[in-house]
Amino acid sequence: MFDEVGDIIRFHRKKSGLTQAELARLAGIGKAAVYDLEHRTKSTRIDTLQKVLTVLNITIKLDSPIMQTYEDQKHETRESVRS
Repeated sequence: MFDEVGDIIRFHRKKSGLTQAELARLAGIGKAAVYDLEHRTKSTRIDTLQKVLTVLNITIKLDSPIMQTYEDQKHETRESVRS
């Protein structure tokens, strides 16, 4: 999946009719950061990635074989705090 992040960002940007410069401006980052994301030329800070994904309305879903157990435990913790 991570190998495809740049391709996914480029696809969404183009479908949105945005240039790299326009996406960068909307995300509040430099144009070079968009280029680096799309071409996987450098490591990208997670906050930079999040800004771009937010502009393009892309979400990342974390999943694992025990994710439901985590969600159940989180829900139980919230319920016990409310009680």
